Amino acid sequence: QVQLVESGGGLVQPGGSLRLSCAASGSIFSINDMGWYRQAPGKQRELVAAINSGGSTSYADSVKGRFTISRDNAKNAVYLQMNSLKPEDTAVYYCNAALKPGRYYSVYNYWGQGTQVTVSS
Repeated sequence: QVQLVESGGGLVQPGGSLRLSCAASGSIFSINDMGWYRQAPGKQRELVAAINSGGSTSYADSVKGRFTISRDNAKNAVYLQMNSLKPEDTAVYYCNAALKPGRYYSVYNYWGQGTQVTVSS
């Protein structure tokens, strides 16, 4: 089995910062893309940021210049540094990884359990 475990969420004031972490464990042969999604109440889940195995990144327009995604391939981990947080960033943040659980397996998508980020004064 593969597990993605997130940490780092919490309550922060507007303008503050948080760093989310996600580590994948279990039967993992290789990891392709990793990313962070978020879902606010009453809204659809949306892609926040993604990073491929080579380190190329992409961001939602709403977070460009404020959020930075990075990964540590040796640790099967992905991080999201969130600066200048706004109330509209409030959501449950989910880690995602597209990976092969074995050498001869296809690529599958795995999700973390989610971590709450609340931006409020």
